[in-house]
Amino acid sequence: MQDIIKQIDWEKIDLLPVIIQDISRLEVLMMAYMDQEALRLSLQTKIAHYFSRSKQRIWKKGESSGNIQHIKSFYLDCDNDTLLIKVEQVGVACHTGRKSCFFKELETGNIIAPVQSDTSSSYGVIDTLYHTIQERKNADPALSWTAQLLSKGDNTILKKVVEEAGEFCFAVKDDDEKEIIYEASDLTYHVLVALASKNISPDRIKQELKRRFDISGIQEKKSR
Repeated sequence: MQDIIKQIDWEKIDLLPVIIQDISRLEVLMMAYMDQEALRLSLQTKIAHYFSRSKQRIWKKGESSGNIQHIKSFYLDCDNDTLLIKVEQVGVACHTGRKSCFFKELETGNIIAPVQSDTSSSYGVIDTLYHTIQERKNADPALSWTAQLLSKGDNTILKKVVEEAGEFCFAVKDDDEKEIIYEASDLTYHVLVALASKNISPDRIKQELKRRFDISGIQEKKSR
């Protein structure tokens, strides 16, 4: 297997671009990246594994949604730096619930494919909200509050985070359960907007919190 992996020109690239094609319909489903470990896992299991640049970790396609990809064949391009894999797709490929990630016409902005599956319960509300915020980056600021926030830059985004954090603190101080939940929701949304503005997935926050489970709070503070 290592001999197969060595065919890739890793000196030229840090991550291997991978085009994913439906083996039956020959439709391009998505584009992703693999590092050497993700490629090894994909070759070994014949289940697609990728390296997520937003999560900064290896992820098995469908690990949350169940929409895994059974790899039927691998094809390396003539420059040894791009991979095509043909897969049998379980469910849909795109987190939006569409079969393919390529559903928006560039020149017109028209959406050419309907949503086939509700993925919100699979990904969880935080991840779904984060992806929605990312999509709003290209929306009209006159029609979307999120797009308006993102268009105004760091100062406006961070001002809202501080404002919502203050309102959350006052709600806690007042011991008002309903307001605590309401303000915590507002604060979470605005923190996610700030993360999205820097393309930092909430998955990376989860990874950091998980790392801290292994050390005491006092040790973690001392390590800073």
